[in-house]
Amino acid sequence: MTFVVTRVIVRRIRAGGGPFRNTTIGGVHVHHQVYGIFLILVAGVGEFVYRPGTPWQQVLAVLFGAGAALTLDEFALWLYLDDVYWTDKGRKSIDALLVASLIGLLLVLGARPFDDTAGQGRITFAVTVVGNLAFSTVAILKGKIGSGVIGLVVSLVAVVAAVRLAKPHSFWARSRYRPGSPKWERASARFPPGRHSRWEDLADRLAGFPRRKP
Repeated sequence: MTFVVTRVIVRRIRAGGGPFRNTTIGGVHVHHQVYGIFLILVAGVGEFVYRPGTPWQQVLAVLFGAGAALTLDEFALWLYLDDVYWTDKGRKSIDALLVASLIGLLLVLGARPFDDTAGQGRITFAVTVVGNLAFSTVAILKGKIGSGVIGLVVSLVAVVAAVRLAKPHSFWARSRYRPGSPKWERASARFPPGRHSRWEDLADRLAGFPRRKP
């Protein structure tokens, strides 16, 4: 809810339609991640110091969630240390929020990918966890963020995404596919310029159109 409200407000600010305006103190633009960081700190201190029961535990959880949403909504800013909110780089914030939302949803539904609940031996359990993380990481590096996150819980999804071709704009393709090589050509044909995945389409709808350089 915090993320949705925040996106509505910032898009109204960008459109210049009011009634919202950027917060400026002493000529310094105060980004909303600042409020998010304070909320996370307050919720963390309140939980660790006082260990409250109901209903204050739930109140602190709401404050922490709201703070996390505000902070992750400007993930690209603290990644690049630059105000890239409305640029292509700013889409990293949407990726971060979607990943966090997916992980949170899976945890709420009862997924515990790192719990030793199968009665396995320690070595077998450790190898399984490391292998699953490896496949998920490769999938994310290949530009398949959704599959990589889901693969943390559903191993088969991570394995399939990891062994298939990377997207041309991904870190994996840029570092391992030589331009003009067969893999590069196949990846470019499979993911042509202008073609967006469902994940990217969702990010476009949430983020709004990026600001282009002249």
